[in-house]
Amino acid sequence: MKSSFVYLMSNHPNGVLYCGVTSDLVRRVAQHRTGAFDGFTKRYGLTTLVWFEAHEEVTSAITREKAIKHWSRARKVRLIHDSNRDWRDLWGEISQ
Repeated sequence: MKSSFVYLMSNHPNGVLYCGVTSDLVRRVAQHRTGAFDGFTKRYGLTTLVWFEAHEEVTSAITREKAIKHWSRARKVRLIHDSNRDWRDLWGEISQ
């Protein structure tokens, strides 16, 4: 059973990126989409889920998130392009 997720949000293709980690991806992305909390994602309108990865252990998800946050922007964009070349909103895939 996957218990944690690392994810990337954006405001449009090749736009601003935010990397996060959560134990409830649907709830957390819904919060981003509605602007439930003030902060970076609300300020920049980061409402599009463009990439996510499931982990069995929260510690591995946190380690992965920290690594991604230190990557260059180009490397993060390549990560998205590898699975989501068109920067589709993946919300429909997780919210059903």
